[in-house]
Amino acid sequence: MSRGRWPALLGLALACCVWAQQQSAPHIGYVYPAGGRHGATFQVTVGGQFLDGVNNVYLSGAGVQAGVLQYGKPLTQAQINKLRDQLKELNDKKTAGTPLTEEERKTAAELREKIAAARRPATPALAETVSLQITLAPEAPLGVRELRLATPSGLTNPLIFQVGQLTEFSKVPAKVSSDAAVPKAAKKATPAATVRAPEPPLSVALPALLNGQIAPGAVDRYRFQAIKGQRIVAAASVRELIPYISDAVPGWFQAVLALYDAQGKQVEYADHFGSRPDPVLCYAIPSDGEYVLEIRDSIYRGREDFVYRIAVGELPFITGIFPLGGKVGSRTSLELQGWNLPKAKLAESRHKAAGSYPVSIRNGPWVSNLVPFVVDTLPERFEKEPNDQPKTAQRVKLPLIVNGRIGRPGDWDVFRMDGHAGEEMVAEVFARRLGSPLDSVLKLTDASGRQLAFNDDFEDKGAGLITHQADSRILFTFPAKGTYYLHLGDAQQKGGPEYTYGLRISPPRPDFELRVVPSTINLRPGMTVPITVYALRKDGFSGEIALRLTDAPPGLVLSGGTVPPDEEKIRVTLTAPPGPLDKPRSLHLEGSATIQAREIRRPGVPAEDMMQAFAYRHLVPAQEWMVSVNGPARAAAWKLLGAMPVKIPGRLFLPLGKFTNQVQLALNDPPEGISLETSPQGNGVSLLFRADPQKAKPGLRGNLIVEAVTERTVTPPNGAAPVTRRQPIGVLPAIPFEIAGTK
Repeated sequence: MSRGRWPALLGLALACCVWAQQQSAPHIGYVYPAGGRHGATFQVTVGGQFLDGVNNVYLSGAGVQAGVLQYGKPLTQAQINKLRDQLKELNDKKTAGTPLTEEERKTAAELREKIAAARRPATPALAETVSLQITLAPEAPLGVRELRLATPSGLTNPLIFQVGQLTEFSKVPAKVSSDAAVPKAAKKATPAATVRAPEPPLSVALPALLNGQIAPGAVDRYRFQAIKGQRIVAAASVRELIPYISDAVPGWFQAVLALYDAQGKQVEYADHFGSRPDPVLCYAIPSDGEYVLEIRDSIYRGREDFVYRIAVGELPFITGIFPLGGKVGSRTSLELQGWNLPKAKLAESRHKAAGSYPVSIRNGPWVSNLVPFVVDTLPERFEKEPNDQPKTAQRVKLPLIVNGRIGRPGDWDVFRMDGHAGEEMVAEVFARRLGSPLDSVLKLTDASGRQLAFNDDFEDKGAGLITHQADSRILFTFPAKGTYYLHLGDAQQKGGPEYTYGLRISPPRPDFELRVVPSTINLRPGMTVPITVYALRKDGFSGEIALRLTDAPPGLVLSGGTVPPDEEKIRVTLTAPPGPLDKPRSLHLEGSATIQAREIRRPGVPAEDMMQAFAYRHLVPAQEWMVSVNGPARAAAWKLLGAMPVKIPGRLFLPLGKFTNQVQLALNDPPEGISLETSPQGNGVSLLFRADPQKAKPGLRGNLIVEAVTERTVTPPNGAAPVTRRQPIGVLPAIPFEIAGTK
């Protein structure tokens, strides 16, 4: 390809899609501090990568104003070396006996200062920083928000930002260099070898919200005064802020809290709370005096994204509720467990629709933490003791939800039901997903005691923040009419008042949920980008799901919007309108399916596909699905010609005009056994899709993503031989297909 024709092709490439751009999309890895008090104005630092030209802040929710103050990027090693060379020239001049001028002395001092301040960041993904100023209105609602930055390349991913009510104290931001990266710190032979000498404690007045970043080997300490009889709660938000750190083991900042009295004696300690990694401790103050709270990583790791917030004081904190749910339209009386609670029971409001609702309680001016309360349409009953064995089993009639407790270590709850030949039954526990420490196990037996079904852990892919899927589920078809027994216990043989559960026993209720990845889409006008929609099927639902955008900006087109039967995910594409949008917009995806002769509609929940500890992946829900369309508009759109869905083997035609011989097309991550052959044809390219009959069977349906690339010949400046480079320039709109046969 000649260099003269390259700019024209590049213009087409930029207009096609953001496929190449997505490889260097703006990204943020931490916000510090990760929240603030309503009614306050303060500064925060955001760390990330590819943030050049950052020009705006988007913080969800009402009562917020935010703006960009400053952008910073660390010097490269080449830039540092250049500064050193310049300083050496001045030093050599001085050594040779030539006095430096006043201007040269000033320059030398500036060079020394720049070199001393220069550092290589521990992680390139956190190397760039942006300073923001945020103002939270006094009436700004408390709770969790999402923060994104806007750059000329589009929006970043979202990060958690909390709006609170306590006075905030913030430590000086951590400074971490490349010799203290998380993986290296995690490999130290002994944690003690990495411990730094602790800094003097920061004095704070309670109640307070403490903000900090943990550097490798660091221990942060806070001093406060307390009065005898106070029940001081210290609740850390750590993993809650950044759920997964891909290159850390176990995959997050594992915080440890410890409380010391005035004599330096440790009086309380916490490294978790129930089944959750973030620690919470409560301590009844025995005498007036001074106390010190410290926080560190469990194995003394640290990095800029080891960010924490700790709420400390005589604050209300709910450790558990019972029951964990209620029926639609009913008012439920909740038993509360916790610390500094003004009452032991709370009447939960009637809810008109099924779903999960947050529960909290106020003690004076202070609002407690939130706990989930699940509302369903099924009848609700309480578990009744004694029901530890079949002869004392509690009789139940399907369908229903049983609210119960594994009240003591080794306890079993047994339920007796009648079954009929061919009937299907689902038994599903909701405990760990709702914050209960219960690690449930289910088994089904017949009247003779013979075990018919068993389950310990059932994976709920919609629970993206859970790494130990500890809830159980059984789907069973009764072989004959008779009496059956369902046994529920704890896999670790533990129990107690907090080991609560909700047990659904019912015929299958086929349904689905949707997750849409990624939660942020950046487009140029006219471009196309692939996204992934996950279908989380429930109770055996295997049907087709139709996808559509609702309330989308004009011209934004979804292609390939069907999840075929039995498929758990589908790659679709979004094509931007021909002109830019005035600002980022919130998108909404809806899926519909016919289930038991009824049309069911479910929203697409935006999510981030996050990696944990180098290996595991989780779908972590986000609050908003955001799209940004900006930059130069394109002259024309690529459009495939031919019948859709394409029957494989089958052909489509892509008009390319004068670029026909310069663009190459290839399948991107296709289903196994499907291939693409291309050939020039007139003013475009003919696409022939084939299927290997041994790997792709007739009837298979889905979408194909075709990537467009070009080759560019570049002559290096050192006179070396020209180099040919392949440049991704876009993807075509998703191509629905069906394998009809093979030739």
